[in-house]
Amino acid sequence: MVVGADALTDVEMAAFANWTNLSETTFLLQPKAAHADYRVRIFTPVRELPFAGHPTLGSCHVWLACGGKFSGSEIVQECEAGLIRIRQDKDRLSFAAPQLRRSGPLEPEILTQVINGLHLAPDMVIDANWVDNGPGWLALLLRSKDDVLALRPDFSVVSGLRVGVVAPWNPGKDGRDADFEVRAFTAAGFEDPVTGSLNAGIAQWLIGSGIAPSAYVASQGTVLGRAGRVHVEQVGDEIWIGGNVATCIEGSVTL
Repeated sequence: MVVGADALTDVEMAAFANWTNLSETTFLLQPKAAHADYRVRIFTPVRELPFAGHPTLGSCHVWLACGGKFSGSEIVQECEAGLIRIRQDKDRLSFAAPQLRRSGPLEPEILTQVINGLHLAPDMVIDANWVDNGPGWLALLLRSKDDVLALRPDFSVVSGLRVGVVAPWNPGKDGRDADFEVRAFTAAGFEDPVTGSLNAGIAQWLIGSGIAPSAYVASQGTVLGRAGRVHVEQVGDEIWIGGNVATCIEGSVTL
């Protein structure tokens, strides 16, 4: 997160994000929209994203830590995807899931590509859907947590796709610390440890189709040694995606 980035050009932002080589690098700017508290731009090492969940909560955390003040019960973030509403509850921040840009069943050829890339038998896939709210996510629903954790993707086969995989936990076997297991395989060829945008899209799909309850916890990052927990809650017609946020590293650089 780069604070006070208004003077940076698009080229400079992209170059810095490429240099950090992080999943996403964000830039905090003055808002343009009348009702926004701040504006953020989100870059991967290779391109700009209109929206991403993890950077949304992290950027909001930094904005608050820098003295950001908001009126009412919600913070309003402006990004390329529009205005994103955020709620604060102690150390937990939650964002209202943006509308899906693309939903519905996967095209047969793409489903086949993903199944091959994940080394799955076709009957292991219960369902598959586009869950794209900006980055381009699609998602597969598998039968069990073990099926999800056993995946060893061939990124050369799924190149160019952002693939999410989800399956329910079995409370008797897996415990009650979470309700679903999620993994996220990026188009850049690596696994993302915790992914707000993917979980937002999955929640809209699973809750909307009656597969998931109106409130649940998703586990993510297990294979990478992370104990990520994403809190999902439907409030009225909206789905909120949240997690605890903390500052890990801070410093300064000269651009």
